[in-house]
Amino acid sequence: MGEQSNILVIDDERGIREGCRRALTPLGYKVEVAETGAAGLRELREGSFDLVLLDLMMPGMSGVEALDRIREIDPDIVVVIITGYATVEAAVRTIKKGAYDFISKPFTSDDLSLVVSQGLEHRRLTLETKRLQAIEGEAKELARANVELEKLDAMKSRFMLTVAHELRAPVAAIQGYLGLILDGYAGDDEKEMITSAHDRCGELLEMIHDLLVLAHMKEKATAIKKQKTVSVATTLEEVADLMRAEAQRNGLTLTVKVGKRPEMLADEEHLKQLWTNLISNGIKYTPRGGSVVASLDEKDGRIVGVVSDTGIGIAADDLPRIFEEFYRTPQAKQMEEHGTGLGLPIVKEIIETYGGSIEVESKIDEGTTFTFTLPPTMEPGEQILERGRVVGEQEEG
Repeated sequence: MGEQSNILVIDDERGIREGCRRALTPLGYKVEVAETGAAGLRELREGSFDLVLLDLMMPGMSGVEALDRIREIDPDIVVVIITGYATVEAAVRTIKKGAYDFISKPFTSDDLSLVVSQGLEHRRLTLETKRLQAIEGEAKELARANVELEKLDAMKSRFMLTVAHELRAPVAAIQGYLGLILDGYAGDDEKEMITSAHDRCGELLEMIHDLLVLAHMKEKATAIKKQKTVSVATTLEEVADLMRAEAQRNGLTLTVKVGKRPEMLADEEHLKQLWTNLISNGIKYTPRGGSVVASLDEKDGRIVGVVSDTGIGIAADDLPRIFEEFYRTPQAKQMEEHGTGLGLPIVKEIIETYGGSIEVESKIDEGTTFTFTLPPTMEPGEQILERGRVVGEQEEG
């Protein structure tokens, strides 16, 4: 530790204190002294020391008690016990309690210099070991982060390949229809081909829109720009009104149940997208004569939204994958040929952006229930009038 080392001598004998100071100062050490355990502890709290020379037998606070307190202040500090011949056994016991070594009175300057230099070298090695362990820990963390980055790069590559694959099919179909028309092979089927090309263009636009929404939501730092106080119930009712006609065309009953009417600080379009995607899925994958129910309430201080249907359901093996980009279950593909497979990933991103969570329960041919929670951002007192209002069931379609 060399000339930068700071040493504290705690001893009730003035001769020992000053003798240690005179012996160690010429060696380049900075030496402070204290005549009691309490005074020594004050010095330790106020300063920075590498080694303590501690008398075992002192009036008031004993060396053993002081040792315990010193270790609490700095677990790595080196403590050398100063003891008389009659208390060597006691000094050995202090080593078991954390002291580095002991030196017996009377001792020479050489004895003192040797035990101090050895003690300081022990401290240097201890601190160096900790430093290396910290570096090793940082290296492991960097390695872990690197692995995560590699995984992220792999995911991005897979995502890009999947996007290219998903976009290729409708583009190829449109090109094929237009090619037949341009080459004069359409004949009486020209209008049908144009209609099919138009439909595939709509499918492309829907996919591109969903991709943009998903990419925007993944940028959590910039995802929420147009925040204002929004009624979650109002957004549900507005979305349901817009989707009523679709439910009727599919021969379904759409039911909205609103209990309490919580408000939260949010981008209103995000909440509308959340309800739209969940309700739209329910309508799309529920056979005629079935039902879709969307409900809203509060529980344990959190907003709770539920969308359930009596549709085709999701197999247990598929449940872990339904929030993956572009993933569609075999049952979904069989019932509805075209779909982006991005609706549920968008739902998940929106919910997690606002600090919420979503769960799903489903059985094949029995239906599916999505339950999400969101944290309200209004203080209870600010919502008393709205929260006291209970709205009954609204049958739609």
